[in-house]
Amino acid sequence: MLNLTGGYTLVSGERDGKPLPPSHVADTTVRFTGDTVKVVHVTRGDAYAASYTLDESSDPCQVTMTATAAPDSGDVALGLIDKQGDTVRLIYALPGKPCPTEFKTKAGELLFVMTNFNK
Repeated sequence: MLNLTGGYTLVSGERDGKPLPPSHVADTTVRFTGDTVKVVHVTRGDAYAASYTLDESSDPCQVTMTATAAPDSGDVALGLIDKQGDTVRLIYALPGKPCPTEFKTKAGELLFVMTNFNK
């Protein structure tokens, strides 16, 4: 069973096949509970909040996230997620796009790598 519960710091990101600038992920934390995820930037505040479900019958695990905060409330993003030690990789497609098939972005997809700070 994939246990994501805890706090993470974003260390890198990618969108549409291109790396995100370090300033885009710097000072950003992600907190997972058993069924929610919240992304917060230190100075900008809340960036994203969603409920999520995992389908662990596939490898890598599939994740479905449903935004719970405006302006994205109700939007559904499909993706893949895995955890190796203290590192989590999450790739997902923007709402309306099909689920990614690998941890490499294509148009309309985002990838984030994060590391656990609750050791």
